[in-house]
Amino acid sequence: MSIQEQIAELETRVAFQEDAIDKLSDVVARQERDIERLTRMVQILNSEIKEAGIDPDDNAPPPHY
Repeated sequence: MSIQEQIAELETRVAFQEDAIDKLSDVVARQERDIERLTRMVQILNSEIKEAGIDPDDNAPPPHY
């Protein structure tokens, strides 16, 4: 394999790696947005539960016990 072929092979590998990194970065960004949205939803639900007079941290057994 000539040096030019080796360089071409390395350039191809780098291009594929850059594409993979970009795709992974997009996935991580989407997951971060999802986590933030879910965290806000949990906070809202917790505040609604507290407003209803239920303590979400209460360790009482469920009613069927």
